[in-house]
Amino acid sequence: MKQHLQHPVFQIISNVASSQQVAAFVIGGYVRDLFLKRPSADIDVVVLGNGIEFAEEVAQKLKVKVSVFKNFGTASIKYKNLDLEFVGARKESYRAESRKPIVEDGTLEDDQNRRDFTINALAIALNQENFGELVDPFEGVKDLENKLIRTPLDPSITFSDDPLRMMRAVRFAAQLGFAIDAAALEAIKTNRERIKIVSQERITDELNKIILSPKPSVGFNYLFDAGLLQLIFPQMAALQGVEIVNGQGHKDNFYHTLQVLDNIAENTNDLWLRWAAILHDIAKPATKRFEPGHGWTFHGHEDKGARMVPKIFAQLKLPLNEKLKLVQKLVQLHMRPIVLAQEIVTDSAVRRLLFDAGNDIEGLMLLCNADVTTKNEYKVKKYRNNFERVKQKLKDVEERDRIRNWQPPVSGEDIMETFGIKAGREVGIIKSSIRDAILEGEIFNSRPEALKLMIKKGEDIGLKVVAKNLI
Repeated sequence: MKQHLQHPVFQIISNVASSQQVAAFVIGGYVRDLFLKRPSADIDVVVLGNGIEFAEEVAQKLKVKVSVFKNFGTASIKYKNLDLEFVGARKESYRAESRKPIVEDGTLEDDQNRRDFTINALAIALNQENFGELVDPFEGVKDLENKLIRTPLDPSITFSDDPLRMMRAVRFAAQLGFAIDAAALEAIKTNRERIKIVSQERITDELNKIILSPKPSVGFNYLFDAGLLQLIFPQMAALQGVEIVNGQGHKDNFYHTLQVLDNIAENTNDLWLRWAAILHDIAKPATKRFEPGHGWTFHGHEDKGARMVPKIFAQLKLPLNEKLKLVQKLVQLHMRPIVLAQEIVTDSAVRRLLFDAGNDIEGLMLLCNADVTTKNEYKVKKYRNNFERVKQKLKDVEERDRIRNWQPPVSGEDIMETFGIKAGREVGIIKSSIRDAILEGEIFNSRPEALKLMIKKGEDIGLKVVAKNLI
């Protein structure tokens, strides 16, 4: 492993280990990623001694500052593009009601025993006499070769002690494309209720990492099959299942949602577009109806789904800001381009979609493309061709009418000044009339035409022009 430790920082750590006469090892994710040939800037160093004192001497050699966290017995250093963390070797014990361990000084073996997975328990010696020697007591390299997530010790104890590790197992499986060991998966099922002692912020952080993985459905299938999704995100779990009445069923909305999520993941790394994919059909269980002679319907699921988004964001401790508004908007609008793709596309319908979507129109079209999950190749081709027609129409109408992020050519102040009125119902009526006329294509999106319509609509509701300087 010596050839992978060419960075000067490793030699400095080795020299400090000699001067302090302690053993030091690089451990965990950095070592794992060496085998996976993935770049990593996070280096964890475990010391058989005082990790903070060790870090302070390393920082002195590197001529950088050290951040000390005495409560955790750790210290960190930022050096160029590297983040180094130092800790003394530890052994841990847990209480049933908490995932915070009781920590004691330990050996390297103790420290590797407490690691979550075998692939994260790999260590490389940094002392001069055994520099570059791999320490792999749990056959983590073999698990990397077999693409397997496995715990160093009894998985039931591992997951019961720190239930967040159940989410981490799923996350690593999704990120790396690995399988979770059968015994570990069974232990997750057994210990799933323990997830309730973990903070929502920690759970959601892992959930977001699963969502950002190359193929998120891998993680969500594990979460559902293990019974974790039902506990941490019941609204999504409720999508699963097919009801049959009079021999008529509907598609399984859970697996459809996963396919949409995977589809959109192929085209964007945007977390919030991926959340929109997850939530686009979230209200289908609540709006599902069977209509004799017609079959299953989900009327209004986009409207109800948009109303559900703020509650779900609050429940999952997701940001209640413009990110929420974006997801809510995409859920609300996701049926609109699909309808346009099925019908004759009118300029009016396109203008209204541009008006409502604004700068999020590209994201909306990505979501709608991803929503086509039929296995029927003829239908897929038809939908794709129709979407291309809609996208071209969007482009043409936008270039001509400039509707995206539309600002009215006549303001409320213009209306009040022209007719000598105060803010109120009449101003709203006139503004709405101008907006609708532009969106319907009755007038161009220009100030002269809008002013003419303003005068007409004002007179229609009994107003008189008192200031002609705008006309």
